[in-house]
Amino acid sequence: MFEFKLPDVGEGIHEAEILQWLVKEGDTVTLDQPILEIQTDKAVVEIPAPVAGKIVEIRAAPGDIARVGDVLVVIAPAEGATPRPAAPETAQAAPAPP
Repeated sequence: MFEFKLPDVGEGIHEAEILQWLVKEGDTVTLDQPILEIQTDKAVVEIPAPVAGKIVEIRAAPGDIARVGDVLVVIAPAEGATPRPAAPETAQAAPAPP
């Protein structure tokens, strides 16, 4: 089982409100499929699945305040699936064109 924790979304944000889940327990998800929306002090952010698999347990309800590192959802990885390492959102920016 893979426990997905609230990632560091950058800009010194340490917590976020769970706005809505885009999946439910029992759903099958693909890598990078949006699974939930959170709201920080600065923005609404869509969080993608870090691994393909089946949603086993959702541990945070809409309206909950989660801190970076809190487990939000448990995913049973699909056979052969490898979780993508968590990275700050700022590190995911595309490089500037030459």
